[in-house]
Amino acid sequence: MATVTGLYIYPVKSARGMPRTRVRITAGGFEWDRHWMLVDADGKFITQRTHPQLARIVPEIGADSLTLTTADLPPLRLPLEPRGEAIPVRVWDYVCTALDQGLVASEWLGRALGQSIRLVRVSPLMERAANPKFAGSTYAPVAFPDGFPVLVCNEASLAYLNQRLPQAIPMDRFRPNLVLSGLPAFAEDRIDSLRIGDITLRLVKPCTRCIIPSVDHLSGAPSTDPFPVLRTFRFDRALRGVTFGENAVIATGSGSVLEAGSDCVVTFEESAVLNT
Repeated sequence: MATVTGLYIYPVKSARGMPRTRVRITAGGFEWDRHWMLVDADGKFITQRTHPQLARIVPEIGADSLTLTTADLPPLRLPLEPRGEAIPVRVWDYVCTALDQGLVASEWLGRALGQSIRLVRVSPLMERAANPKFAGSTYAPVAFPDGFPVLVCNEASLAYLNQRLPQAIPMDRFRPNLVLSGLPAFAEDRIDSLRIGDITLRLVKPCTRCIIPSVDHLSGAPSTDPFPVLRTFRFDRALRGVTFGENAVIATGSGSVLEAGSDCVVTFEESAVLNT
């Protein structure tokens, strides 16, 4: 048994996250998660990898609008209702059509980031899905995350890592959607599924990490980089990367509400042997 101790959504890809006490589950993950994204003049997605100052843009979801705030600028409010001119955009190798959020949003973000930027949102017609090589028979539609609907992280794994770092870092750096407690460190590597009421998440692929966890999640400034330490014991040869956390897909429970503090029934892979 494990417990859900944290829930987060990231309405704008790579902007600051929003901690939640409850989230609505959709087939594509947590409601409103990564439904908006910044793109450059060529329509290519922009993240904290190249624009760490995105960490200073704070989203808030209201009854009918998304509000973005940052220092020295008035708030930017955008409707939740999908609208805007359809333009081509690219997320990694996936090319799709998204809805441009207009000149006012572009100018606001241009002032915030210091370059020409467009803000787009998911089109209702978009049909992007998680890689079936990992998702298997579960069709997993996604908005603008890097690849999967939900990222699951484990408090004990962070505690284990922090013991080896020169300075502890918070869980926010890894940008999880769901945080668990009550499991041994890195037990998530061997979890097959999590059941929380009528919601079932299948954990399908370790999450390979980039430079983003080395960015302070409030200021956007460089900070303690966990990558060199993680590389000493978390390098995955098959994925050719350093891993922390597990990507998950929604197997059941679309339309349900998930609450922080909920207990999870954990099913491990048949070959799993936990060192407790």
